[in-house]
Amino acid sequence: MNKTIRFILLISVIMTLTISPSLAQEEVAISLLQWSHFVPAYDVWFDEYAANWGAENSVGVTVDHIAFAELPSTLAAEIDAGEGHTIIELLFSPAAFIEGLHDLSDINDQAAEMYGDRVSTCQATSYLPINDTYYAFTHGYVPDPGDYDIELWTAAGYPNGPLTYDDLYEGGKAIYESTGIPVGIGMSPELDSNMAIRAAIWSFGGSEQDENENVVLNSPETIAAVEYLARLQNDTMTDEVFSWTAASNNQALIAGEVSYILNSISAYRSLQKVDEAAASNTGFTPALAGPAGAFASSHVWQIYVIPKHVEGAELEAAKKFILDHTTNYRDAVLASELYNFPCYPNTVPDLGEFLTNDPFGSVPADKLAVLSTVNDWSVHLGYPGVTNPAISQVFSENIIPNMVAKVALGEMTAEESVAEAHERIEEIFNEWRAKGLVGGGE
Repeated sequence: MNKTIRFILLISVIMTLTISPSLAQEEVAISLLQWSHFVPAYDVWFDEYAANWGAENSVGVTVDHIAFAELPSTLAAEIDAGEGHTIIELLFSPAAFIEGLHDLSDINDQAAEMYGDRVSTCQATSYLPINDTYYAFTHGYVPDPGDYDIELWTAAGYPNGPLTYDDLYEGGKAIYESTGIPVGIGMSPELDSNMAIRAAIWSFGGSEQDENENVVLNSPETIAAVEYLARLQNDTMTDEVFSWTAASNNQALIAGEVSYILNSISAYRSLQKVDEAAASNTGFTPALAGPAGAFASSHVWQIYVIPKHVEGAELEAAKKFILDHTTNYRDAVLASELYNFPCYPNTVPDLGEFLTNDPFGSVPADKLAVLSTVNDWSVHLGYPGVTNPAISQVFSENIIPNMVAKVALGEMTAEESVAEAHERIEEIFNEWRAKGLVGGGE
């Protein structure tokens, strides 16, 4: 071998040793599947943030957005296929997919060390105590206050809106009879109906399970809540609520067609952009109080999961992305126009100031101050137990809104419908309990 060839080979080896690591780093790529945010400005911010993060960390980043209802089926398909996106964001606990997800205990522990305590609802939607596993990383959650028409409720004698379930019925009935404008609580198989009905059941003292993961739905308290909701529908609402989608109550509020809904602030933000006067006439209440207290679920949660098909450098890059995104959560909250709330309050220390002096033009400026108390009344799916795989399946099957609709439509008595739902929920719990993923059963 002549000297020239040996020199070329030597240079080649040196270049391989010195350049390959950086080239390998540049070749790492992650892909994210996000929901199409209810506040569009957030998606614009997020896509730019992800691209900048990728450039700073020498990681290729792509982001796809789809409707939130398509996320669970997409995750299931990618787990079955063993390929797909690196990180998937869901809006409800993905506990039912735990067998196909990476354990993210490491970054949950790191986040606790870096940012301090997390809000309890975020813990409940990512952690399964029975096997001590964080199957997800919940970075944000969304309060679910009552949204009401100030003029209508003031005329009915409730200037601060309804504060109890008795108020909602009495005031809502008076408004409906005098103006024809109904209350807007959904009773169909969709997101908002699921949340509103659970809020009432908890506030009347009922629940799907107890704190030990035993099914307790069939109780006098649940029956009383179902009877109340059926009466509320019959006396203050129209039959449209039986076929509502997740967008229906938002659209009804924006159109001035309902007096009260239970929802996040997304409809209000939309209203601000199209009708400032109507937005100013929108007020917010905390969870309504019932015989057992005042409870409402978070509206949704922003939950990241990483399927098991993701490995090696891609997995490590994904974990770094999730932690870095949490570090920048103040920007995320502002980009969402205060829709996203941080799971780690220390990442947005001035959130309270934003709520009492809304930077996005509320009139009055402290209109959103009621959300400062959210952690006093906001709970999670499966409360007072954990959000386990059985609870996730009960939610996905829409058992709870269907249970109430049957009574409101006169198809069953409350006792019959609650007993039927309890039986199906018991079946689901027993199936997951046999897999060792649900407690209770004693």
